[in-house]
Amino acid sequence: MSEKSMRMLLLVLGLAGASLSPAWAAADDCGDAAALVQQAYPNARKSADGASFTLEPYTSIALTSAFGDPPGLVCKIWPAHDDLLLVAVPLMDSSQPSDYAHAGDIELLVIDRKSRQVRQRLLQPGLMNDDAIAIRKVELDTGRYALAPDVSAFGLRIEMANNSLPNPFSEIDLRLYAIDNDALRMVLDGLVVASNGGEGDTNCAGSFHTSQVSLAMSPAKHHGYHDMVVVERMDTDNPLPDNNGECQSHPGKSVSQTYRLRYDGSRYTVPAGLKALEP
Repeated sequence: MSEKSMRMLLLVLGLAGASLSPAWAAADDCGDAAALVQQAYPNARKSADGASFTLEPYTSIALTSAFGDPPGLVCKIWPAHDDLLLVAVPLMDSSQPSDYAHAGDIELLVIDRKSRQVRQRLLQPGLMNDDAIAIRKVELDTGRYALAPDVSAFGLRIEMANNSLPNPFSEIDLRLYAIDNDALRMVLDGLVVASNGGEGDTNCAGSFHTSQVSLAMSPAKHHGYHDMVVVERMDTDNPLPDNNGECQSHPGKSVSQTYRLRYDGSRYTVPAGLKALEP
């Protein structure tokens, strides 16, 4: 592997690793995924191979997925409420199959672990739409987002990336959801928590940038919910070949910027520079 290829691999690994937390990286908790889908969607029809379900007229639910395919079902026990199971269900439009573009929604379910009954559900239209910048992974984030003494949120992280060597791009977006008055609703819409991009000659020379975001709850409150303090760290690299033709990294100075996200009574306002790509 060339030094350029190794550098790009390390960038990708760094992007993925820095955004993980033990709560996010835990094993999947779906159990009998087929039974779970059948319970939540009584009219769903199981495929002949048992790997997916279909909802009329053209909606497909995959239980698992391989690299390059639309994401499958994702489940996670919610530590803040360990009697509950969180489930993210990609609902893909199968009427126009394509290797390069997909269309679909995602539905979030909060399920009672004992009865397996759905307590709350929320449909998020268009979140599974992609094209040249493809959805690579969907994860549930059960980090401790204590919005108020009696309100905890959980996260949905969507990782997107392209396949371009001269113009690489990837992004991980975070959305937060909370149960309020027995209803599930979004409280944070599309905060970029990690990104990676740039332009290069595919051999060595180029200009690349990465950013990582950390999030913490503040004691200050607005409309009953704690503010969020978001710190973005931005790094750059401008690699060039040396006199011997070896690719050498030329990192710039790290720059950090701090934002305070305030709840406006409906949602936390996301700064323009950290807004996720539109579905």
